[in-house]
Amino acid sequence: MQTIVERIALLSLGLRSEVRMKLGFLTACLAELDLVDVARWAVEHGYEALEVAGWPSTDTRNHIRVDRFDEAECERVGRIFAETGLILSSIAYYENNLHPRAGAEVNAHVRRCVDAAAALGCPTVGTFVGRDPGLSVRDNLERAEGVFRPLVAYARDHGVDLVIENCLMKSWHPDGYPGNLAYSPELWEWMFTLGLRLNYDPSHLVALGIDPVAAAMPYVSQIAHVQAKDVELLPGTINRFGYYGPISGEKGWYRFRVPGLGQIQWGEVVGALRRGGYDGAVSVEHEDPEWTGSTERVQSGLGIAYRTLRHLVRG
Repeated sequence: MQTIVERIALLSLGLRSEVRMKLGFLTACLAELDLVDVARWAVEHGYEALEVAGWPSTDTRNHIRVDRFDEAECERVGRIFAETGLILSSIAYYENNLHPRAGAEVNAHVRRCVDAAAALGCPTVGTFVGRDPGLSVRDNLERAEGVFRPLVAYARDHGVDLVIENCLMKSWHPDGYPGNLAYSPELWEWMFTLGLRLNYDPSHLVALGIDPVAAAMPYVSQIAHVQAKDVELLPGTINRFGYYGPISGEKGWYRFRVPGLGQIQWGEVVGALRRGGYDGAVSVEHEDPEWTGSTERVQSGLGIAYRTLRHLVRG
């Protein structure tokens, strides 16, 4: 007799073979809800996949307890996906793996996420490279190789890919410089030599003046997960702040929106992914300030994203 975990793994493989891409979302935007309630809402509103928040249990962004991942937790999460038919596209834990003090604990939690992903038949774990702000970029990259080579080997031994989101994380640097050394195609090429793969989010490329479609096209084979977030440019502000943004508490020259409310041409983005052979999840990352403040408003924002992307992703 098959276990819950075996059934969910078989279900995931079967569904991925029937349809090339699946539309999902990152559960962190609904941190106040239990995973079962998030999953039921997702199915009722047409979503097909979830990227599940896997921060430590002390963090509110937590829908799977990877730091207390025992047989009961595996059964709980596996049953939710088996019963709803959703795909578990990734376990998300986006923290600074090069933090000068907390980095070792971050690395250890990444391994816990890998353990949980392997047990649940989940193909990827998402995280950041990060940065030690006291070191140069070159010195950070050298240090990162010592950190990530064993993490990648551990993940591969468990049948899991580590995927890195190309978010800038400027808040991790005292001067607002990129705090996650994965923000450009040049750095992606370095990451790939370590066995890391890309969790592609086009919104962060716009913030650097990079064409998100042109940037992604040569690297689609290395994209193992996609996050869908839009970006709205605020008129006139770049002439004051430039690409590096403000030094004060003022708003910068852009803000994140749900897909459909910003400037990204999603037909072009999804089309480039499809032409490149991408067949994974497209996961909405909801950070839209206009659609926050309550569960209902967040869900409304997810509804806008769904209506924008559903026909593009499903083909």
